[in-house]
Amino acid sequence: MADMEDDTSAGISRRIRAERTAREWSLAELAERSGVSKAMLSAIERGDTSPTAALLVRIASAFDLTLSALIARAEVQHGRLLRAAEQMSWRDPATGYVRRHVSPPSDGPLELIRVEMPPGQSVHLPASSYVFIRQMIWLMEGRLDFIEGGFTHELQPGDCLELGPPSDCTFHTPGPAPAVYLVAVMRR
Repeated sequence: MADMEDDTSAGISRRIRAERTAREWSLAELAERSGVSKAMLSAIERGDTSPTAALLVRIASAFDLTLSALIARAEVQHGRLLRAAEQMSWRDPATGYVRRHVSPPSDGPLELIRVEMPPGQSVHLPASSYVFIRQMIWLMEGRLDFIEGGFTHELQPGDCLELGPPSDCTFHTPGPAPAVYLVAVMRR
């Protein structure tokens, strides 16, 4: 699995550069649009550092993409069947959460992502990361507090939550075990 995570990280670096180049943006322009420093963007594109989920969301938003779409574009295309051993995963260096794209990459509007977040960790995502998508979260194991705007949804195993209108959100695993959940993403 670590090799696949390394492949995805390298793919993300290449994809960010490809998206920037396709738009004919300089590093400075991407920095201005994303709010991520030019030095950090350069290090990410060179593969010298692995960006956190929060940074990737800001970069993806600058490209008018979701985090999921950016990562999916970085992954290798496998056709309609994506075997478990071929599913690419990415580990957030800040929290240790692991995101695995379980659905085959396609032009269709639906994506399935499996996330495992260690206990005591949180990931904060801005409202801009939800503008082009609708999502549902199905908690399979552990506990997950999903803070949407000012409201906290306390999810237990088996609970499924449809996200509301775009707002700043936080995924938090109160513990004591990791939270394992499936995110269904529908692109608009």
